[in-house]
Amino acid sequence: MSSLLPAHGSVERPAPDRTEVVVDGTGSGAVLSVLASETAQAVLCALDAGPKPVSEIAEAADTSLQNARYHVGRLREAGFVEPVDTWYSEKGREMTVYGLLVDRLVLRFESR
Repeated sequence: MSSLLPAHGSVERPAPDRTEVVVDGTGSGAVLSVLASETAQAVLCALDAGPKPVSEIAEAADTSLQNARYHVGRLREAGFVEPVDTWYSEKGREMTVYGLLVDRLVLRFESR
């Protein structure tokens, strides 16, 4: 018996933007602290291969589901990832699929 809900659809990657972080001592520290985490970097690398739900991100980043969810949330708040689709598990549970919003990151240092 097949499910009425689609398990995985093909997801187009969002058009990545070039993101520039200006390091000038006024708020850039929060964005840099998000990127300083090795797990966050592994999450970004996992998403570079294409959009994924958190369960697949966790597997690709070799971390727990809870840790992956935490870092995806921080990366989302910082503007690096966004939800791009919803898939359904074999049990019919909704899974948010995340994709990258950036294809490269430029750090620009600016004096006050």
